[in-house]
Amino acid sequence: MPIAVLTSHGQPSAPRPPEQKLAELAEQVATHLPGWEVRSATLSTPERLEEQVEPGAVIYPFFMAKGWFTADVLPKRLKDIAVTYTEPFGLDPNLPHFTAQSLSRAFTHQGWKPEESQILLAAHGSARGPRAANAAQAFAAALRHKLPGPQISCGFVEESPTIAEAAKALPPQSFCLPFFAQAGDHVQEDIPEGLTEAAFQGVTLPVIGALSEVPSLIAQTLLETHKV
Repeated sequence: MPIAVLTSHGQPSAPRPPEQKLAELAEQVATHLPGWEVRSATLSTPERLEEQVEPGAVIYPFFMAKGWFTADVLPKRLKDIAVTYTEPFGLDPNLPHFTAQSLSRAFTHQGWKPEESQILLAAHGSARGPRAANAAQAFAAALRHKLPGPQISCGFVEESPTIAEAAKALPPQSFCLPFFAQAGDHVQEDIPEGLTEAAFQGVTLPVIGALSEVPSLIAQTLLETHKV
């Protein structure tokens, strides 16, 4: 039986809620993968990742970029176990398509015309290097092709332009879309603080990781990786 392990950063200060959320996502992914065992483990719960992983497992990084955690931390923690890694969630080439569909529904719900609106992609960024910001910028570029009309810009939690800087000039007819897999402290605290500082009057949407299509998207990636 193929084994997949979904892993995310989690929340060191309160590890249980994100651990439970990731477990729920794993259950949803499993409904699309009959014959598979789909497990989950955040990096914030001590030893859980090592307990869940077995030789031959497919590791799915539920991260938005191939940054420090996915490129360095994960391989080091699993260095003695033979596993296969998929690309991180945020780099999935099909994600812009499903995000564009979700945004189109949001525009309809608000009664807004896309060409008269703007979208702020609120991302993590990183002081460790450019990979996190590059992933967000690449996603924004792909989204522009899938969703012509609205202006799309990026703001970051950990680098410039900050959320506050990027949101300052946005009109009320704007969406803030958190480019995050899970709604941790950055989404619940840092992004709202930045938007408040900028006097943002638009609408903040759920994180991209909460899209209804995400479980099937992850399942497809796991299948394709396992075949290789």
